Amino acid sequence: MTTSLVIMVMGVDRPGIVERVAQLVSAHQGNWDDSRMVRLAGHFAGVLSVTLPVARVEALRSAVQKLGAHGLTVFVEAASDEDKRPLDRYVPLRLELTGSDREGIVKEVSAVLARHEVNVDEISTHRREAPMAGGMLFEANARLRCPPELEIATLRVALEALSSELAVDIALADEP
Repeated sequence: MTTSLVIMVMGVDRPGIVERVAQLVSAHQGNWDDSRMVRLAGHFAGVLSVTLPVARVEALRSAVQKLGAHGLTVFVEAASDEDKRPLDRYVPLRLELTGSDREGIVKEVSAVLARHEVNVDEISTHRREAPMAGGMLFEANARLRCPPELEIATLRVALEALSSELAVDIALADEP
């Protein structure tokens, strides 16, 4: 019998972090299923899901916790069947946002999404120099899942109102 764990790892970035985690997963008969890993502000941040025999869970949990001795912060959480419930009925969308950087953009957009019970599957944001205009641009790309009963037009109207208020461009498109 197998089970799933979600493992989060964070620390000052350096070569070998992924390899060290991968070795531990493999040594405990785990299968590396899904992951997202990134370098931000000089730090490594990664989250992965693994499947492994139930009998190996505590040994793997103990082994990855020992990464703390190498300057990494680690969290391990069991993934229940309820956690893995499919979102197949949900409507996938892509959100793209671009505009002058200012405080609170993510807070405002996520509040609209939450009010409409939209799940954020993945989001990435980036600040960069605005070409020719000076100042900083803020860009966000997100993969969303909307409940099937939500009229996408309703969500679009709410985001357009926010777009005007924040002076940013927000576009929704079907997720392929």
